[in-house]
Amino acid sequence: MPDPYDDTYTESQVIMTAVKIIAPFTLTYGLFMTFHGGGAPGGGFQGGTIVGVTVLMLAFAFGIEPTRQWLRNSFLVGLITGGVVIFGAIGLGMIALGGNFLEFYQLKEVFHIKPKWGLEAIEIAGISLIVSGVMISLFFSMAAGFSPERPSGTGGREESADRGVSDDD
Repeated sequence: MPDPYDDTYTESQVIMTAVKIIAPFTLTYGLFMTFHGGGAPGGGFQGGTIVGVTVLMLAFAFGIEPTRQWLRNSFLVGLITGGVVIFGAIGLGMIALGGNFLEFYQLKEVFHIKPKWGLEAIEIAGISLIVSGVMISLFFSMAAGFSPERPSGTGGREESADRGVSDDD
């Protein structure tokens, strides 16, 4: 009996070549948007999204499983966790300096630097890592799909056949 859940990946030289050409530009643009920061349109969320989409584009062109093996789950978890830790550390650092969570004006009072550098650190080091990691992880999770085997007791067709119940009943 043929497997009804076969892999739908088809190698296309056109798509692979196009992605090889486009991916460096989209990655560069994503990093530009990330480093552009809070001073203008752009920032960590938009840049992280574009970087994540670049990885998704590579997965579509060269196969999801090879890309999943290239970006191990531990790397993606580290990316997300690192972003959350950086975000939290900066926010809690502002509390340690005598302000509120993410109150960047404490940077001016204590270190005599512009408060915008706190926002830049959050956008570049925290949010962009979280967004790109979550986006890639969600894609891999959805691409994994579901297992076609059902646990017993779910009322599946096999269980009905065992009890002598037909679909016509």
